[in-house]
Amino acid sequence: MTASVGLTAVDHVQLAAPPGCEDALRAFYAEALGMTEIPKPPVLAARGGCWFAAGPVQLHLGVEEDFRPAKKAHPGLRVTGIVEYAARLEAHGVHVAWDDNLPGHRRFYAHDPVGNRLEYLEPDA
Repeated sequence: MTASVGLTAVDHVQLAAPPGCEDALRAFYAEALGMTEIPKPPVLAARGGCWFAAGPVQLHLGVEEDFRPAKKAHPGLRVTGIVEYAARLEAHGVHVAWDDNLPGHRRFYAHDPVGNRLEYLEPDA
């Protein structure tokens, strides 16, 4: 492989969600997490779900008819001001579970309203 060929970044992470949950997803991802909903292309919008962004981070929530949230799989989301960010989620009624098993980082886990597991982490100063 030449130096000009290869992976450069993760474009987005797609998570699954059950049909009809878009309002709950918007409340969580836009209001609680502070992300911005971005428009889906019309052909994809017809399938349901929502897309969200915060800076270069994009999370796409796609409808899956036989939805079951993953118990272990999750995106790891880098945040700043992790203690304040956790408090923001808790103020929106989200349960936050702190975990100190990753050396050099502060982190916690939380679930979105349909059960998707999300990890939030910040490197130690």
